[in-house]
Amino acid sequence: MMLCKLSIKNIKKSFKDYAIYFFTLILGISIFYVFNALDSQTVMINVSSSTQDIIELMMTILSSVSVFVSFILGFLIIYASRFLMKRRSKEFGIYLTLGMSKRKISLILFFETLFIGILSLGVGLLLGVLISQVMSLVVANMFEANLTKFAFVFSTSACIKTIIYFSIMYLLVMIFNTYSVSKCKLIDLLNGAKTSEKVKLKNPYLCIFIFIISSIILGKAYHMVTAEFLTLQEVIDIIKPIIMGVVATFLIFWSLSGLILRIVQSLKKYYYKGLNSFTLRQFSSKINTTVFGTTIICLMLFVTICLLSACLTIKNSMNANIKELAPVDAMFETNMNMEKYYDKYRAYGYNDSQIKNSHYTAKEMFELFNFNITSYFKEYIEVNTYATEELTMNNTLGSRLDNIRTNFPFLAYDTMETIMKISDYNKVANFYGINEYSLNDDEYIIIADFKSMVNVRNIALENAEVINLFGHTLKPKYNECQAGFLEMSSNHINSGIILVPDNVIDKEYLYQNYLIGNYKTNDKNEIIKIENNINELDKNSKAKEYLLPSGTTKLAIKEATVGLSAMVTFIGLYLGVIFLISSAAILGLKELSESSDNKERFRMLRKIGTDEKMINKALFRQIAIFFVLPLILALIHSIFGIIFAVKILEVFGTDELLPSIITTAVILVFIYGGYFLITYYSSKNIIKERY
Repeated sequence: MMLCKLSIKNIKKSFKDYAIYFFTLILGISIFYVFNALDSQTVMINVSSSTQDIIELMMTILSSVSVFVSFILGFLIIYASRFLMKRRSKEFGIYLTLGMSKRKISLILFFETLFIGILSLGVGLLLGVLISQVMSLVVANMFEANLTKFAFVFSTSACIKTIIYFSIMYLLVMIFNTYSVSKCKLIDLLNGAKTSEKVKLKNPYLCIFIFIISSIILGKAYHMVTAEFLTLQEVIDIIKPIIMGVVATFLIFWSLSGLILRIVQSLKKYYYKGLNSFTLRQFSSKINTTVFGTTIICLMLFVTICLLSACLTIKNSMNANIKELAPVDAMFETNMNMEKYYDKYRAYGYNDSQIKNSHYTAKEMFELFNFNITSYFKEYIEVNTYATEELTMNNTLGSRLDNIRTNFPFLAYDTMETIMKISDYNKVANFYGINEYSLNDDEYIIIADFKSMVNVRNIALENAEVINLFGHTLKPKYNECQAGFLEMSSNHINSGIILVPDNVIDKEYLYQNYLIGNYKTNDKNEIIKIENNINELDKNSKAKEYLLPSGTTKLAIKEATVGLSAMVTFIGLYLGVIFLISSAAILGLKELSESSDNKERFRMLRKIGTDEKMINKALFRQIAIFFVLPLILALIHSIFGIIFAVKILEVFGTDELLPSIITTAVILVFIYGGYFLITYYSSKNIIKERY
């Protein structure tokens, strides 16, 4: 009973000094609960069956991510306990001096961990339940669900999962604390706070040399993931710049640990101004042993910034793409004249009957299956595309082919180009509400929106490469690709369509027929019925002889897009926020430990007449250096990391990148800056003179 009272008294006494520890526990528990309770929140939301499938898939992925997150949080809690043990080394030494056994000290720590666990679990779960209700609204908004059945939801499964995971973490902490107490020595406990690392000035020339070498390595890694991006084809090609970046980051911090004090000492006026010399000596006394830790924190911040920016960009861009790239209700396509390319289509799995009967348009094929288009569509258009083995990318790239092939070896240069009559494309453009074009009899235009391919094609267009098609010689009307697309999608996937004058086309090379239209109804349930009817046609016995048109609809694109963007967003936020909290918490806890170690030094400053304002300013600068140093390099890494991400995400579109970066910056300032302020004010409390 006495030990329980002592444990509770210790918790009350240290609560103010170690607000970061409790804040991190509560925040970690609440976030863990929120993301594991998403499935329970969506139970009360009226969504379609396909959307529910997406949500179930998302929850499966989040459950797997939660296991990884639990390891991170577990490490963080044990790491925090290590510093708390160090902070209280003198206290434990006094207990031993007074005759208390190590077993009783272990029991005190057991009760403290138990009480802290119960308290943090209770508060964290309560906060998590409240936040999860807000998250329900976010999920409902994201999936455009019906909120008429929305109600307050408590997830029993998420609660049990959270309690189990964190109980295991606290059990590991108890084992760690018991082991630490059993190995401690009285002399080490009593003098632990007085020991500090001696300032070892490294050879400045060696530091400069290492800094230059590491900067060159880092620059090469940046170049590989940006300028050489398209040449990275294998896993090793991606891993190589990552390893180079990690090693260079470590070496930069190692070299800076030996250079910063040397550089500032050479600036006499600044070094001897106020308490600058004290602050920098304090920084240098610890920096040598924190190089590895600072490197890890820098890399975690880098991953956080890139992860949050990328996932938010995908979400925002894909949502914006739906309006732009899916402007009508449905689009169906069917392959024509498949006998002309018999071997190709046999390879795709089509049978002889389907190939032989490939002279029907999409509308005619639907009619064969007794599906009357005019009964369901209020308006529709039909257009064709053409292809010939005489016009492949090899031909359109012309004299620039060899140069382009060297720089972009992975492209399928033998693929037939998609050709379209200008009148057909303008019919589509008018229907979609996008730009229409005009051509002279000897001109052609390439429309594309997939940026990498646009850049490749522009190399040839800038050189005004002519093409020969069906006996006609055509020159480009523009020296660059024009914006446009044919097939509806949630992403920018059009790698190039050749628009030519109508009189150029040879109808024998008809390749595909498209049926594009809008339904008579706007009611979602009615649209679902129509699309279910179309899907049922595949079960018709005629499907073995005739190739049913394939296609996509706005509703299908929307649901798939929303599902993917939701998964990416939640997983990115989950990992990003956990990484950010872990980075900031580790820094904060380490600085609190340093403040505890340096309490006597600050007391000496007071004895020689230093006022509180100067002491607080010195403390603020010392903590700021440790927080800002890894952040600066992480931000530099992130610039190139985001450039790399942009190249990968260009299929989704990157127009929403800036808002995503701004949102990431706000999250970073709120959490990282919040930890910095908590660390500073807690450190102020630790170094206060106590009478």
